[in-house]
Amino acid sequence: MRRSLPSTVVAATAALALAACAQGTQAEDDAEGVDFAADPGDRLSIMGFGTGDEIAQVRYDRAVEALGDVDVRLAEGELDIQAFLSAVASGNPPDVVYANRDQIGTFASRGAIIPLDECVEAHDVDVDAYRDAALAQVTFDDQVFGIPEFNQIQVTMANADLLEAAGFTVEDVNGSDREAIQAASEAIAQDDGGRLSVIGYDSKLPEFLPLWAKTAGKELLSQDGRTAQLDDPDVVEALEFAVGIYDAQGGFPAVKTFRDSADFFGAGNQFASGALGAMPMEQWYINVLNEVSPDAPLAFDAFRGPDGEAIAYATGSAWAIPRGSANPQAACAFAKTMTETESWLAAAEARAADREQDGLVFTGVLTGNEEADQRIRDELVPSDAPQPWADAIDAMYEANDAAFTLPANPADAEFETAWQDAVNRVLNGQQEPAEALAQAQEEAQSALDAAWAKWEEDAS
Repeated sequence: MRRSLPSTVVAATAALALAACAQGTQAEDDAEGVDFAADPGDRLSIMGFGTGDEIAQVRYDRAVEALGDVDVRLAEGELDIQAFLSAVASGNPPDVVYANRDQIGTFASRGAIIPLDECVEAHDVDVDAYRDAALAQVTFDDQVFGIPEFNQIQVTMANADLLEAAGFTVEDVNGSDREAIQAASEAIAQDDGGRLSVIGYDSKLPEFLPLWAKTAGKELLSQDGRTAQLDDPDVVEALEFAVGIYDAQGGFPAVKTFRDSADFFGAGNQFASGALGAMPMEQWYINVLNEVSPDAPLAFDAFRGPDGEAIAYATGSAWAIPRGSANPQAACAFAKTMTETESWLAAAEARAADREQDGLVFTGVLTGNEEADQRIRDELVPSDAPQPWADAIDAMYEANDAAFTLPANPADAEFETAWQDAVNRVLNGQQEPAEALAQAQEEAQSALDAAWAKWEEDAS
């Protein structure tokens, strides 16, 4: 949704729709009236999910089979926030939804979804198997409101030939040494007649500001989800550095124009074509590169802080049950099966088999389930994978174990809009980092204060 609409539009739309939902504790009251151990109804409607690959299809088939005679109806595609919240407000919601984990706090605070503690108990959902960071992101007011799904983290990806020709290695651009990143980027970057022809380093703004800030020692939001920290000097310094990488290559507009011209998902991608030195990127791109350009001169490492330790900013998805769900029992059973270890293993086995048939390396799958991640690596990921894929696998799993998340809060859309808009203003030359983040701090804190106050008023 945030990719298809400007975030400010989504935030405004969501706020209007959420205002129509029952507030505060009504969702908790609704949950208290649910007997999750009772027999499920005969129909289950799902919103926000798609079965576009074997990882989704295998788990979906298992979950549908586990429900027996329940008629499962799936509206394929990403969650339409406006449609979902309007359905909740009108009393005709889907039975279960698939959402971004960073949406759960707002949905929970406004009563759009119900707490799942009774669901977890009645269906023996093994919450201990889920990653702590993922579970924390779906926990609001000390209650679990979502069952975590996929995990997305970042690793360092690079063109080894470009690095070697410039006298550098992937360790120089893994995030641990900013001076080395600057030097490598300046040495690798090339222009042709004043037009950029090779990007030295892409710091991946605006989306990775939380990662850069964390390596500087600061998170964008306090752990209790109440205090924005966007104007902290460490955050300002992190943004100055990441933007400076673009400035040294002719500015962000020039880098973005050239970056967007790459065949990102094809054989002519920026690494295979020698158009990019290095960047941090989500781990799913490893599989893309392995499939479309397995012979490209690639190098991988975890993204690392100044101490050399791996670090990653985790995002992901989760299953949640709307207030007013007509079949919460089946919804809970469905979410459990979709995310349990055996389902992930079955899905990973299908992908591994497909990869082997195509002569490709199975590099793993990252889930919100720590137990599943470990078993997939131990049982299915080859221990003797060839380079550079062995390094890619090691980097991915190391980063996954070192990931952090931003805490659940009742103003997630507004908070994200504030810091992303600030970064974009800097990238577009409208403001300096300190000024942009000072404005974002005011906007974000105002939104947080209002949302927390509203939640506390409704909960009292």
